[in-house]
Order: sequence, then structure tokens, then C-alpha cells
Amino acid sequence: MEYDYIIVGAGLSGGVLARKLAEEYNKKILIVERRNHIAGNMYDYNDDHNIKVQKYGPHVFHTNFKDVYDFIIKYCEPLSYRTRCRAVIDNISTPSPFNFRTIDQFYNKDEAQKLKQLLLDYYDNREAVTILEMLECEESSIKFFAQFLFDKDYKLYTAKQWNLRPSEIDPMVLKRVPIILSYRDTYFGDKYEFMPGDGFTEFYENLIDHFNITLKLGVDALTYLNVDENNRDILYENKKVNIIYTGAIDELFNYKFGVLPYRSLYFEYKSYEKTSFQDAAIVAYPQAKEFTRITEYTKMPVQEGNGWTSVVYEYPVAYDKNKEIGKDPYYPVLTDSSRAMYKEYSNFAADFKNLTLCGRLAEFKYYNMDQCVLRALEIFKNMEVQ
Repeated sequence: MEYDYIIVGAGLSGGVLARKLAEEYNKKILIVERRNHIAGNMYDYNDDHNIKVQKYGPHVFHTNFKDVYDFIIKYCEPLSYRTRCRAVIDNISTPSPFNFRTIDQFYNKDEAQKLKQLLLDYYDNREAVTILEMLECEESSIKFFAQFLFDKDYKLYTAKQWNLRPSEIDPMVLKRVPIILSYRDTYFGDKYEFMPGDGFTEFYENLIDHFNITLKLGVDALTYLNVDENNRDILYENKKVNIIYTGAIDELFNYKFGVLPYRSLYFEYKSYEKTSFQDAAIVAYPQAKEFTRITEYTKMPVQEGNGWTSVVYEYPVAYDKNKEIGKDPYYPVLTDSSRAMYKEYSNFAADFKNLTLCGRLAEFKYYNMDQCVLRALEIFKNMEVQ
């Protein structure tokens, strides 16, 4: 074939590997993408009011890894940005992650001061603690506050987002949003945080802009892929070629070991003739009946909407690839049974020497974007490139 590697999926993982192979090893790369656009779930575009919105929910680059930062900014002009989020509890907008401001809002002045000092003393002036730690705390005042937050936010949000009881969810999910033991009101505490100055789609265009890289959109690679179990080869158009696969691993192997569980999302976009809709770019509504959060894109980053603002309501839904709503897998549902099923797929895939798996769908793991880049760079480093 005319290509050395075929990469299935024009998302971040595939783009990073395509660029590295094309640039450092002079390999001919074909990227095949099922959707009609590049950049995966970080794809953005200008809406009717010339406001840049992200089709699949809010994204921002943030990392503590200088190697990741240096790699990304080769393909975009970084626009400094700090994500600030809120959560609405009992009609009160409070910082998310919760911080000392939250305590001030729900306690009287004396009680708030005592609780803040108790938290600093008990946790030895740590920057943050998890809700799980606080729920297990022996100090009744800390445990009471944690239970309040859990009942009003974590439990409700988790039930909507995952359609599971909190006891069924991987504890890492509850650890992702800690409680800040200060007045820091930024969502992330990473050293580097920024938006690509001209958007994520243009960043991705720059990433794959190389004479060795060819892109085909609107093509379902699975119609051309054939899994030869006897010879342990993955064929593309009945020819053996190196395959880098970033799609859902169970779909690749025709659900041989079962269907891996995911949660999907539905987005409802609205525009309002006003300059501001809410007090932060992202506001969570754990007590709302159906949607989980609202993102206002004129604040992410700050944009001029000529008197208009654009927002998106985010609804978690069941994943079903055969339905229009819920057809895209977003978040792997990590349970003991799903991990065991993925392990079967992973072990089976390891026997196919011309197959490389990379990305959250192929590896059945939730990655932040910096983790996605880091993982792709790691895979590239360990590849036996001929």
C-alpha cells in the first residue's frame, strides 16, 4: 500500500501519533475519520453570532508537564486562560471546586471561621482534600460539612451523570473534583493552562499539516478493516498494514467479549440577546432534574458576541450507537465487570502485532487532554518503527 500507517480516528491521540511518525520517521500516514470533521471531541466552530463554540462540550488545555506544553504550543498560539466554575446549590452560586468561600456562604461568620481553621489543622495545611477523605473523617464538624456537600452536589450529580449509585462508581470519579482548603477559585491548579488562540480545530489543522499525512473524512474504517484471527493480523482493504486504532475496542472486534459500557451526552444550544447569561463559563446544576451543567462560550475564552451570548445545556444520556441521541461514547463506565471485559479485549488485541491501540476509547480509560498527549508520546517512544 502507499501508506505505512493507517490511523483510525482524527482525534487528539491519532493526530499526535500521525505528526510524530510523519515528521521523525518520514512515514506516509492515512488518517481515516468516521465523522465529517477533524479534532475529535475538541472540535469547535463559529456559530450564527460569530461566537466560537465547542460542539462536544467545554475543553481547555491544562497540564503540569512541560513536554506536553512545549509540544502543543508548536501548533497554536497559547491564549492564557484560567477556568472558573460554579455550582448552584439551594439557589446559591458557589465556587466549584468548593472552597472556603463555600463555607462562608453556608455558615455564619463564627462557625465558618472555626471550620476553616479546623480543616487547615486537621489536614496539615494541604491544598485540597477529596470528598471521600472528608466523609471518613473522625471530626464530626468536617464530616457534617462533607455530608452536606455530598447530599447536595456529589450524589445528585453522580446519579445524573453516570446513572449509577455512588457506591457503584469508581472512587476516582469522586476524587476528580476535590475540596480546596483556601479561597482559590480556579478549577485547575496546573502550571500551564491556556486555550489555543484560534481555536482547537485550527490547532488540529496545524498538527496534521504535513506532506506525509493524508486525511479522509466521512469514512468508516471498520467497513474496510478485517480481523484475521487465524494469522493474528488486522487487514485494511484486505492488505496488511500498520494500524493505529483510536476507536472503541469492542466495536473493532465485533463485540466478541461483550459491549463495553459508556455514558453519552446530548447538547442543547441556545443564544440569548444579552452580554452575560451566568457568573462563570461553566456552572453545574446538581439539583436540576435532567441537565448537569451549562457552558457559556462567550466566557471561554472571553469573546465579543455583538450583544449576544451562546450557551449549551449538557444532558447525560445512555450510550446507544444505533440512536441519534446517545450515539457517541464519551465516558467509560469503570466498574469491576467492565474492567474485566476490557482486559479480555486488551489481551486479545495484544496478539495482533500490526495493531496499536491509543486513546480513551481504544484503551477504555478517561484521559484529560494532556494525559492523552502524554500517552500518545509514550506510545510513539516505545513503538518499533521500521
